[in-house]
Amino acid sequence: MPTIRDIAKEAGVSPGAVSRILNNDTTLHVSAETRKKVLSTAKKLNYKKIPRANTPAPKTSFTMGIVLWFSAEEELKDNYYLKARQGVEDFCEKNDINILRVFPGDSENFLKLNEVDGLICIGKFSRQEIKNFINICNNIVFLDMAVDEFNITSLSMDFEHAVYSALDYLTELGHKKIAFLGGKEYVGNHELITDARTTAYKKYMKHRKMDYKVYLKEGSFTFESGYNMMNELFHEGNIPTAVFAANDVIALGAMKAIRENGLTIPDDISVIGFNDEETSAYIQPPLTTIHAPAYDMGQHGANLVFVASNLSIRTPLKAKIPCELVVRESCSKVNIQTPK
Repeated sequence: MPTIRDIAKEAGVSPGAVSRILNNDTTLHVSAETRKKVLSTAKKLNYKKIPRANTPAPKTSFTMGIVLWFSAEEELKDNYYLKARQGVEDFCEKNDINILRVFPGDSENFLKLNEVDGLICIGKFSRQEIKNFINICNNIVFLDMAVDEFNITSLSMDFEHAVYSALDYLTELGHKKIAFLGGKEYVGNHELITDARTTAYKKYMKHRKMDYKVYLKEGSFTFESGYNMMNELFHEGNIPTAVFAANDVIALGAMKAIRENGLTIPDDISVIGFNDEETSAYIQPPLTTIHAPAYDMGQHGANLVFVASNLSIRTPLKAKIPCELVVRESCSKVNIQTPK
């Protein structure tokens, strides 16, 4: 099995830098080229991240359970959930809080959750899973999922405001034919999770009386899906003047399809992503996107669990974290000569 030292040797950087890059350490200042080289080398060598062992001996009397929707391997491909987990764990480290991590399929540690003092669930979960977590611990916070149960605390991104800010920006540039490329996610027994970004897009377009049904595509949150969805629009003859993608990875796939169909970005079609991945600022053209502060969401969530325990707070909190539009170079005023 390849190690961090193997990656460091082939990439020509220090093992310490490799470790911090693979763990998405935001305090590490390296060039985008170096970061990209390390990540591509890790992929080339088929490096598998081994989760850090749970703290062997307690530092304090407080133990934080962290339940992950993504596996450790999937986290390497999706920085959003990795950042959220790092936010939680950094808070715990600074406050000498013990950590018990549970990745998907980790039945051994799942049984130990009955011993935790607080629980953070990161990602999307089925109704039955939510009930199971509630039965395990009453000091619980869900991150990135707006849980309907009135007695549960949840933190999620303010997707509606974020989507509106992106669409307002595009309409101010004169765009009316705005496509939305999203993804569908399922939990439990094929239970579909409603994506707030898709809902907000539909609501906005209806309110503005702009046609959207032929421009709405839902696949998965992958590069390939973004590429395929964009090509579907071309094949159907529904060519938008602007594309809003539910994440940056989808946006990159769409950009590839746009170029392959002989059009340019942003002169022919403007593109906006979501999440603000680090590499998005360095592609050509640099991607306009929505910055979603996943790391801060993790910090907030850990703080809520810890404080609620210390103060014996039992009143639940439903909170939405604001996102920010980051304007770069992938959008321009509408080009009325875009092929129809």
